[in-house]
Amino acid sequence: MSLLIGLFDSGLGGLTVLRQVHSLYPHSRCLYLGDTARVPYGQRSCADLREIAAEVAHWLRHQGVGVLVMACNTSNAVAFDVAVAEAGVPVLGLIDSMAAEIRSDRVGVLATPATVASGAYRRAIQAVRPEAEVLEIACPNFVPSIEAGIRDGAELRAAAKAHIEPLLAARVEAIVLGCTHYPMLRPMLKELVPVGVRLLDPAAAVARRLGPLLTSLGDPSERESQGVPLPPPMERTRFCVTGSARDFAVAATDWLGSEPLVRSVSLQSPVRGF
Repeated sequence: MSLLIGLFDSGLGGLTVLRQVHSLYPHSRCLYLGDTARVPYGQRSCADLREIAAEVAHWLRHQGVGVLVMACNTSNAVAFDVAVAEAGVPVLGLIDSMAAEIRSDRVGVLATPATVASGAYRRAIQAVRPEAEVLEIACPNFVPSIEAGIRDGAELRAAAKAHIEPLLAARVEAIVLGCTHYPMLRPMLKELVPVGVRLLDPAAAVARRLGPLLTSLGDPSERESQGVPLPPPMERTRFCVTGSARDFAVAATDWLGSEPLVRSVSLQSPVRGF
């Protein structure tokens, strides 16, 4: 049986990572946890975020995941070490995955306040490209808007312009969408940046790193399923949330293309076999 891939985020954002995983590894088995009872993460304290990451990683370990993908930049920025310590399995993060693929010397980052305050993207990018200039901009209104189903509109567009203007003034060559929610705004953001400025999605980067890791762990899913009909990825994925299952299912449908079956869980009560 293939390894169970665990992914977690505060809410809908990690679905951008899940969709990349489904695209690259259609025979994978996934468990997605949205910590919707505590969304958004981006304005929480570092101590709070580290406690949450420990709790989430502990819960996912007890669900039997073989690999953990931190599908949340904010948690990755301030609590990657905590997740590694608690998960007991290999852990992949978005930030190092994205930094490894940067080919520009002037890079902008749009992210949550907590991610920007951590300086994690700047450190990671400059670790592989010491000459790179990195400008990080906090976007506190993006995640609440997306969770409320708003992906465009005059107010959101005005906020986005205000966030992007300093990056364009700095003549960035690429802008990292440093929160997994932000690719959901990509159509709007593309209209606000010049053609020559690339929008980079860490979700795609971490999904590309997942393949070699699965191979190294001996995961048989893609190899043994050649020519064998399997259920579509959505049917091979379990969706759990800490808040309202119905609200998440409805909100996720637009991004996933069909309504997922979602279960509401308590992180204090691990549940196996569902």
